[in-house]
Amino acid sequence: MDQVRKEAHNIVYAVLNKKRRSEDLLLKASKKISSENKTLLYHIVKGSLKMIMNLDYIAASLCEEDKYSKTDLKIKVLLYIGLYQLIYCDNIPEYHALNETVELAKLLYDRKVSSFVNAVLRQYQRNSHIEYPQDRVKRISVQHSYPLELLLEWEKLWGLDEVEKMCLYFNEVPKLSARINQIATSKKRLIKYFQRKSIDFIEVEHSKNIIVTSQAQKALSDVSFDEGYFSIQDPAAAMVVDLLAPEVDDSILDLFAGPGGKCTYVSEIMQNTGEVIAVDRYPQKVKKIKRSLHRLQITNTITVNEDAFKYGPRAPAYDKVLLDVPCSGWGVFQKKPELRWQSLQDMKSLLKLQEQALHVGAIFVKPGGYLVYSTCTMNPKENEKQVEKFLLSNKDFRVVNAADFIPKRFTNSSYLYTIPHRDKSDGAFAVKMKKND
Repeated sequence: MDQVRKEAHNIVYAVLNKKRRSEDLLLKASKKISSENKTLLYHIVKGSLKMIMNLDYIAASLCEEDKYSKTDLKIKVLLYIGLYQLIYCDNIPEYHALNETVELAKLLYDRKVSSFVNAVLRQYQRNSHIEYPQDRVKRISVQHSYPLELLLEWEKLWGLDEVEKMCLYFNEVPKLSARINQIATSKKRLIKYFQRKSIDFIEVEHSKNIIVTSQAQKALSDVSFDEGYFSIQDPAAAMVVDLLAPEVDDSILDLFAGPGGKCTYVSEIMQNTGEVIAVDRYPQKVKKIKRSLHRLQITNTITVNEDAFKYGPRAPAYDKVLLDVPCSGWGVFQKKPELRWQSLQDMKSLLKLQEQALHVGAIFVKPGGYLVYSTCTMNPKENEKQVEKFLLSNKDFRVVNAADFIPKRFTNSSYLYTIPHRDKSDGAFAVKMKKND
């Protein structure tokens, strides 16, 4: 039995049918398979979810319309993972991808289903030419697998040429970005260590504490991760903390702290001095923060499992407050492909939450202190518009130039602002505001 493809099938089905998170399911499934197969599982799952619209379009074009519309989702998922391997996995021989998928169909169902799966995949093998819609934006939507409604929003902001480049970038396999734990080691020592292990990391311009590799599984399997020498963090996310600019003995409040990437970086920069309060309403996220604190040997951080809007007492007690708020997630589609199908859902509620978060966060900032508001989206409604609205009713805050803290090329109008395909990172926005003395 092919355990990798069986787990991939189960995960993709659970994400599509039950709206489960692929990261959580992959973590659980990876414990059942060998370390050398984890990369394959990750690629099939994440790749199939990224390209689901294109895979469904191709599968439908290879079947009778009426028959395909009545096909059970579990059987369609077999077609998705089989087609994904045939189309996108150059390192998997076609016969192997096809045979293993057909054998999985036999295992899960019967010969009738396996014959159907076999016929569809072999038909694609014989003729892989697919007719896509003539209209360009509709063609991009189907071929690159993005909701049409989302692409029409993006077209207004950047034009179709840039939109297609971004879609292609998001569909690439992401590299691993590692943040060096300054409490435990240095960049020079960690890079030398990895060189001895034949793992190649390169430095990036975004942040001096981030290095990047395409050998993700090899790096994460190394003992240095478990021993806390590095964490996984995208360069754009690291720049948000660089913009916050924590200092020794600061008091810092992170009101939406889970899963802990930014607050642990804050603590590392502070070298375990001062105090960091990490607040999050979700128990699972607080558990992740605690595990990271233990792994990274961080001792200056207190975790609070509470809704940010109920946290108190509300008083201007902190040197710096970080608001990394819930958002549409436009900037992280490369690593979280299922978000692209949810990115325009309930935008009204999101915008209201972000607006409230800014007003609540501002209450905790000392006179002369700083407030950083950040998102992982490039949506102006969630970014610039929110800041402009906040400043209109909070005259005691002013924007600080982001270029004073991070490389200027990643800024726009005093804000941190990254475009994924241009900057080779997640998309992110952040603003730093100072409260008057």
